[in-house]
Amino acid sequence: MLAALANPHRLRIMEALHANGRTYVSQLAREIGISRPLLHLHLRKLEEAGLVTSQLEVSSDGKALNFFQVATFDVALNPSVIADAARSLSPSSKTSKP
Repeated sequence: MLAALANPHRLRIMEALHANGRTYVSQLAREIGISRPLLHLHLRKLEEAGLVTSQLEVSSDGKALNFFQVATFDVALNPSVIADAARSLSPSSKTSKP
């Protein structure tokens, strides 16, 4: 989860979804000010981390709309969780001894 939130675009997406509730992709892209393909990339990372959920719906005029909303989650933050997150972000800097 922390790795997914380690990006300013994703933090802005989370803030917008929290403030506005359930929103479809095109509307969210306009609000955030990024392209839909870039938004999809970030939403996929957030969804994989369990931070957002999506639901595809078809409007009355036949358009497919993908709605996203913030998922219910609770993060317990402690030194162990932070260490795990740090290891997931970069390769280990430990050097091997001869």
